[in-house]
Amino acid sequence: MSEKEKLLTIGQFAALHGINKKTLMWYDEIGLFKPAAINPENGYRCYNYHQSPILETILLLRELNVSINEIQTFMHNRSAQNLKCLLDEKIADLDRSIMHLQAVRKTLCSHRQDMITLLTMNLSEISIIEKEERHLVTVDIDQNTSFEKEVELITAETVKYQLGRLHDASYGSMIPVSSLQSGNFDDYTKLFIEIPSLPSKNGLHIQPKGLYLRAFHKGSWEGIPMRYQAILDYAKSHSLTLSGFSYEKGINETVIDQIEDYIVQIEIPIQS
Repeated sequence: MSEKEKLLTIGQFAALHGINKKTLMWYDEIGLFKPAAINPENGYRCYNYHQSPILETILLLRELNVSINEIQTFMHNRSAQNLKCLLDEKIADLDRSIMHLQAVRKTLCSHRQDMITLLTMNLSEISIIEKEERHLVTVDIDQNTSFEKEVELITAETVKYQLGRLHDASYGSMIPVSSLQSGNFDDYTKLFIEIPSLPSKNGLHIQPKGLYLRAFHKGSWEGIPMRYQAILDYAKSHSLTLSGFSYEKGINETVIDQIEDYIVQIEIPIQS
């Protein structure tokens, strides 16, 4: 008799596949996976090596959260075509899960970077940093756009891009550099949403790669114009030309209780 034809006890077969023998007993009871033979002397279940690929397929499907009913349906109609269809469906589910986890990881990394910035920044400093290109979802606003309307616009975009939770993205506002240079420090024209994982980047606003002036403002919004004036003065004294938009976002909402502690990060592209 071939070594592979020899029968294994339920304990041996379970150990071979890294599972509890009670799992095999349950699979037998529900008719999902039967033993190769029953020992006539003691009634113990016995299995052979050739059953291993079938059990491993069942275990793989269970690992992919395929229901017992789905697996039973497949086992009763087992074929290459049916297995392919089932695997196609589960691979698509897995790909969606991977994309979601990658997006969650990117969001967590962004929040962690905000905390690192909080722990290391100098609030009074204006610095030059380098940034990579980013694609942002934006909505148009003006000085007459109410807060309720802004919420409505943001909500519509989160639905459009199938954003599961608000914390799956970061948010901010944009004001044209030309408005700042004209002294219109409240001329916000866009809100932005940075979504970690986007199916398509067509039609999105591109925040350009390159050097940026970075500064911070702590406290109420009434003080932001003074901060912008300081940024403009810094750029002029260092012969820097600013361009495009100023990008603002709060970086400490999750760790404060009062608006007086709110910190806005301001980043403005430097024209090369």
